[in-house]
Amino acid sequence: MMTSGALYLGIDGGGSRCRARIEDEDGAVLGEGVSGPATTRLGIDNAWRSIMRASEAAAGQAGLLREDFARMYAGIGLAGLGRRGAEAALKEIIHPFASVRFISDGIAACLGAHSGADGAIVVAGTGSIGVGLMGGRELRFGGYGFPISDEGSGADIGLQAIRLALLAADARGELSPLLAEVLGAFDHDPSQAVAWSEQATATDYATFAPMVLRHAGQGDPIGRRIVERAADAIGDLLDMFLRKGIERLSLVGGLSEPITPWLTPDLRDRLKCPDGDGVSGALLVARRGLGEAENASERTAVSGCPVPNL
Repeated sequence: MMTSGALYLGIDGGGSRCRARIEDEDGAVLGEGVSGPATTRLGIDNAWRSIMRASEAAAGQAGLLREDFARMYAGIGLAGLGRRGAEAALKEIIHPFASVRFISDGIAACLGAHSGADGAIVVAGTGSIGVGLMGGRELRFGGYGFPISDEGSGADIGLQAIRLALLAADARGELSPLLAEVLGAFDHDPSQAVAWSEQATATDYATFAPMVLRHAGQGDPIGRRIVERAADAIGDLLDMFLRKGIERLSLVGGLSEPITPWLTPDLRDRLKCPDGDGVSGALLVARRGLGEAENASERTAVSGCPVPNL
């Protein structure tokens, strides 16, 4: 790769996977990469390793070398950035980039969806959250983390299915094809489900969401109730922004497409296709980082970006 000059790295680190994209000064995509989950809930070290694996994969596709990271301005959208101590720990990391700016994955997705303009998104993925930008001010609803929050998310859908499957196993609730398949994942042994739950993460619970959605689409009554409940939770987040006067709304995340048909018709009609994704938003932040780095008298290891004014 013969490109010279500044490079820009955008990272979207979520609960299921981490995506990286490298662009040149003209906005041309040079390379992309994917790795495993990058959320602070799995530990700062694990999240950073995933970020670097995705970055290295993107650099490899672009034909870039490790030394090219030194001219790369990185914007990193990261799940769980608001967890206590997470940002401080990230600031201790010695990185190979020209500059690094961290934002939440929700803000990255919102920036990407509306090209940096005012608007709001609801993320429906492994977790869920509503994030909006209005006059440079951030609005945020939900997203406090699974299992105490993240209603309507893949993890929440999986949790509900497993709970109801255990009730059915006790003959305290009705059995359906969905719940039979859930129990089959644990050899129809509730004790296996209990042992699994003691180590399971939100990502693990979310692996059951496609199963629930499939059965719901086939008319399974339990599956339908779980998905309708999830759609109501996602709809409530969308309604919050409408009440705040935000009209530009997008639904993003891995569950956005399958959950949309379950929303009320009026909410479906209000949704706009996002302009870009979380990586696009992170790249907007990365490009801002160049100007700040040029004006800074001293570069720190990591500089935070709670709400970028682009």
